[in-house]
Amino acid sequence: MTGRAGATDAWTVPELGPSLGRMVVPPEEGAEGPLGARLDDIRLRLVTGVFDLAGAARSFATAGDPDGATGSLSRVALLGLFEKAVTAAAERIAATVNAQLQSAAAESRYPAGRLRRLLVTPEDTRAIAARLGSGGAGFVDALDLMEQAGRARPAPREWQEALLAAGRRLESAWLALEGVADAEQRHWHAEVMRVRAWRRPAWPLWTVSVLVLAVAAYLGLLVGGYLPVPGLLAGFTEWWWARL
Repeated sequence: MTGRAGATDAWTVPELGPSLGRMVVPPEEGAEGPLGARLDDIRLRLVTGVFDLAGAARSFATAGDPDGATGSLSRVALLGLFEKAVTAAAERIAATVNAQLQSAAAESRYPAGRLRRLLVTPEDTRAIAARLGSGGAGFVDALDLMEQAGRARPAPREWQEALLAAGRRLESAWLALEGVADAEQRHWHAEVMRVRAWRRPAWPLWTVSVLVLAVAAYLGLLVGGYLPVPGLLAGFTEWWWARL
């Protein structure tokens, strides 16, 4: 019994909050990006998901089931949470961009056909997600090491250290994601401002105005007798003078 209790105690799940660092910080006022897209709720859902997995792993560890503990905090489960957060962040940015573009277009009366070509498509959203997740390579490597340590029996300390390292790498991956998200918003903010600043070209109005004035001046000269009247307009000039 003593040996089993010692083995059970050895397979404990460390507190992950300190390793996650700034990921567990409450949202701050005014922390939205250039377009107003906030990712705090996505970040906190990711942290909550990690804590839920850790809670399940502790239950298995307490019951003397190290396989259940390492299985709960597995590479697949943790990576799945991160990838879900990346997808949600990309969709948030895409929706914000499209809403801002449509609002700017309504303000400046931007042509609808040109606006449709600017809007973020599902393919664009997937490309944004790829850029957002590009900083997660170190997290994936840390998960691989954690998975390997979890298979080594009986070596709980190596697994615990690898788990904490994965938590730190997750923080780094999220901070990298936030940096890319900010750059994405700055890029699209420039597009939004360009659409908002668009004005209808004035040359068609001026062209029509000049043509109308030229025709009116020509007719005035004809009617006034300053120019010879073409045969096609003779009837018009006679009708005009008959009414005076």
